[in-house]
Amino acid sequence: MATAIKKPAPAIPAPVAPPEPKIEKTIEAFSAPIAEIRENVRKAFEKSVADSRAAYAKATAAAVETSEVLESSYATAARGVVEFNAKALESLRANAEANFDFFKSVIGVTSVPEFVALQGAHTRKQAEAITAQAAEIAALSQKAALESAEPIKSQFARTFKLAV
Repeated sequence: MATAIKKPAPAIPAPVAPPEPKIEKTIEAFSAPIAEIRENVRKAFEKSVADSRAAYAKATAAAVETSEVLESSYATAARGVVEFNAKALESLRANAEANFDFFKSVIGVTSVPEFVALQGAHTRKQAEAITAQAAEIAALSQKAALESAEPIKSQFARTFKLAV
């Protein structure tokens, strides 16, 4: 028989050693962008903290100023209420005195026509007095309301002017 010729087995190439990774260069290549990102994040955070502190300072100052304005407005309103009450009591006293004077006059009346004339005069006089008193009280109320609202109105104008 014929002997088969054995062919030599193909040569297996020797494994090629992978190139030595330059780990240091690779780490350095990735570290540079990470460090830059880290620095940018830190700067953004610091800016955010500074902006927050500035906004807090402004808000605190506005709150203190608003509180002072409200206290001033309250004090003005309280003075207005005191003036209003004093005027109302003065009107009440004047009306009571006028009624007592009328009753004293009525005691001395001798006839019905005299009583009717006295009653008519008293009613006219009281209507005029009450009208004048109401006008004074209304003026006091309006004055107190305007004076109380003015500081608040000014504060709102300043606040919104700053905000815009």
